[in-house]
Amino acid sequence: MINNKVVVGITAGDGNGIGYEVIIKSLADARILESFTPVIYGSSKAFGIHRKSLHNIDLAETRLISSAKDAKVRCINIVSCVPDNVGIEPGKPTKDSAKAAMISLGRAIEDIKQGDIDVLVTAPINKKAMNLEGFGHTGHTEYLEQEFGVDEALMFMVSDRLKVAVVTGHIPLKDVPTSITSEGIVTKLRLMQDSLKRDFGVVEPKIAVLGLNPHCGDGGLLGDEEQNIITPAIEKANAEGIMAFGPYASDGFFSLGNYAKFDATLAMYHDQGLAPFKALAFESGVNFTAGLPVVRTSPDHGTAYDMVGRDQADPHSMMHAIYTAIDIFRSRLRYDDLLDGRMDRKFTESQEEGKRKGRPQIA
Repeated sequence: MINNKVVVGITAGDGNGIGYEVIIKSLADARILESFTPVIYGSSKAFGIHRKSLHNIDLAETRLISSAKDAKVRCINIVSCVPDNVGIEPGKPTKDSAKAAMISLGRAIEDIKQGDIDVLVTAPINKKAMNLEGFGHTGHTEYLEQEFGVDEALMFMVSDRLKVAVVTGHIPLKDVPTSITSEGIVTKLRLMQDSLKRDFGVVEPKIAVLGLNPHCGDGGLLGDEEQNIITPAIEKANAEGIMAFGPYASDGFFSLGNYAKFDATLAMYHDQGLAPFKALAFESGVNFTAGLPVVRTSPDHGTAYDMVGRDQADPHSMMHAIYTAIDIFRSRLRYDDLLDGRMDRKFTESQEEGKRKGRPQIA
């Protein structure tokens, strides 16, 4: 951290989408630069083009740097890692915009691995366009799993009023039933519990688990995944000390506000969780990747090509993504400090007990 300010790395995403616009708008009030130091990974040329399309924007000093190590406080720092000759065609996906997004993301990942930035916030990408250029992943989550050697991460949609994770992420709907296993559900519940404690400061998390079928299968009439897979997973999680409850039918669960009784909800598939989340918390919603050794967030919207150049994009989700990343980073520091303190006390107590019993001591 620079002068105790969190250094926030922000990838530009698809440069033909609204990524630059929501980034610029999020940083428009110079007062927020008292809270953190932004480092944008992208193209200074694209940044300038999108800035010109916006009205009543008075940015703080914008500074081009070659590395995040050179970031200056109270400035908008830009690592111009995308060549200026990369084409910009606002409002549509192109090979150049996909390549630029990949370059931006790759450079930011290098820097966060080296500790040059503290957290990562990613602007929206076009997954199809990037895969046509060799990206090889169905989204940020899957890419980050590989980059950080994590067997499984968690797509965790978070806001002040609602937190929703999913068992299966970016896969076709027809593949969902065969992709759901009891062990997979328990793994996600473990990740959720750990994240709720370490990242959000929840002491004893209570997690709701949704069913897969309408009406949770109606006792097997509409499907037996609840009986054979989901309920056994909940029971196993309970045996491990995880307070998981359910399964609940998703329609009534969200429409009746039952989600408010829990700290988080685990959905079985992407749209089952994200559709109600975005309906209830779109402007403040943030996509957080739990289970990584680093903090990564993103706004909960896409590239929105139809809005580019019209000065209509709402920056609130990007702003929440930035501040959520900072909050999680600081929460982890506090949690780890407390944990280290407890471990030190346990070690001291063990040493003292050993002395009383005449055991050899560890230096």
